[in-house]
Amino acid sequence: MSTDGNKKQFWKRNTAKVPGSIQHVYGAQHPPFDPLLHANLIKAGNKPQTTPGGKPKKATTFQEFESITSDAWDVGDDDDELLAMAAQNLNIEVVMETANKVIENHSKQQEKQRQDDAGASELEEREEEDANEEEVEEEEEEESTPEVSFASEPSPLSDGRLVKSLSEAPIGSPKDAAGERASLHRQQSLPHRPTIPMVARIADQNTSGTPAMTEREASRLDKFRQVLAGPNTDLEELRKLSWSGIPRQVRPITWKLLSGYLPANTERRESTLQRKRQEYFGFIEQYYDSRNDEHHQDTYRQIHIDIPRTNPLIPLFQQASVQEIFERILFIWAIRHPASGYVQGINDLVTPFFVVYVFEYIKEEVENFDVSSLQEETLRNIEADSFWCMSKLLDGIQDNYTFAQPGIQRKVKALEELVSRIDEMVHVHMQQYEVEYLQFAFRWMNNLLMRELPLRCTIRLWDTYQAEPEGFSHFHLYVCAAFLVRWRKEILDERDFQGLMILLQNLPTMHWGNEEVSVLLAEAYRLKFAFADAPNHYKR
Repeated sequence: MSTDGNKKQFWKRNTAKVPGSIQHVYGAQHPPFDPLLHANLIKAGNKPQTTPGGKPKKATTFQEFESITSDAWDVGDDDDELLAMAAQNLNIEVVMETANKVIENHSKQQEKQRQDDAGASELEEREEEDANEEEVEEEEEEESTPEVSFASEPSPLSDGRLVKSLSEAPIGSPKDAAGERASLHRQQSLPHRPTIPMVARIADQNTSGTPAMTEREASRLDKFRQVLAGPNTDLEELRKLSWSGIPRQVRPITWKLLSGYLPANTERRESTLQRKRQEYFGFIEQYYDSRNDEHHQDTYRQIHIDIPRTNPLIPLFQQASVQEIFERILFIWAIRHPASGYVQGINDLVTPFFVVYVFEYIKEEVENFDVSSLQEETLRNIEADSFWCMSKLLDGIQDNYTFAQPGIQRKVKALEELVSRIDEMVHVHMQQYEVEYLQFAFRWMNNLLMRELPLRCTIRLWDTYQAEPEGFSHFHLYVCAAFLVRWRKEILDERDFQGLMILLQNLPTMHWGNEEVSVLLAEAYRLKFAFADAPNHYKR
């Protein structure tokens, strides 16, 4: 089938509109991804606009594009060396060399793991052969079974590009008993790594529910506590420590400080918290009853529709009391920011703050935690703190959500130019099959990659965003570029428009953890220092 035919078929299945599902409340909107809704959209199938020649009509404006498009809605010690440089203006060559060391260290760990796997597997084979020699019947059965090699195959990429960790490699379903035994032996030989459920733990993999902290992790936690213990917190030092991730125990207070919600002076913090929390609930008393007024009801209706779609696979966010909290936060923010109002996607940005501030009061895992078991005053504190920190974040990226979303359009264009320089093969491949960056990267910018990564990875990513100057508004561009190039092999393997779009809207990150995010950030850091101060490098 031709490229044009594939595009037409893809959009026919993926641009259906469900009546009432999209409300234009102040600004341009895109529907968030809901697996059940998406399945219905695919079944519904509306035809895109076509020209007399039968080719899909190409959008000439952002509004036209929007109307026809539906969203398918700690590495090692080298990591410390990288974060120590994060706030300094250093020679680009030195920075790139250090970032390379982080990635090289990751690659060496993978190679060592592969060698260990191969050695352990060979040992299993020898033990099985010895047992077979002693039992004649089993030996006769084995004679008809081909010998299986368990050695891990080397990485196909030798140019230093990012590769998946060994733990992500899929294990194929065996077709016979020999294959099954081989798979079992291979899994037994792998080093232990905590199992991540389908709705993966939001907490760091090295904290609650897993083995005790390593000496290095305990040392980092002590450093955080020392910085936070002083009468005036050194925010620059706190940023340097936070770049490589923040321990769960001190993440709530650290996020509040780095976002500018709390002052550096310890003595002023309690009075500031009390004043801001009272101010937020003053807004509730003043504005929330107006949600059913004629000029606000469209805003509230859209919020009410979107809240159940927020992380639908995590039970925490399906609790009525949590959804009511989110509705109040989003409605008050929309009323106080009429230039943008509520835009779909902002609902996602509440969740990391809410989860982190719930962690401040509990020790167990949060996915199935019943928030009604918390005291009312505690829930009020979590709600107010989440509102103010989300507001601080959005203050820096509000042009992403004003009419026609100009901030997102600029960032998508910058992403396209950047990728064309760092990986021309990927860029040309997407051009060949007429994939436009706006078709997949709009969501990356609108939702800050929250729809592409598990929530635990988003929280780790935001540790660094909070530590980076203009992390959400500027550094995010380089993270998106590194994220796209991370999947270069999978992208180049796709040979049609439909396959590329399905891949780019469903990237396999469900089992990602801190290690994968750290490598992604290291690569983004390297790109930033190579291009941030030389914008002409974007262009040919």
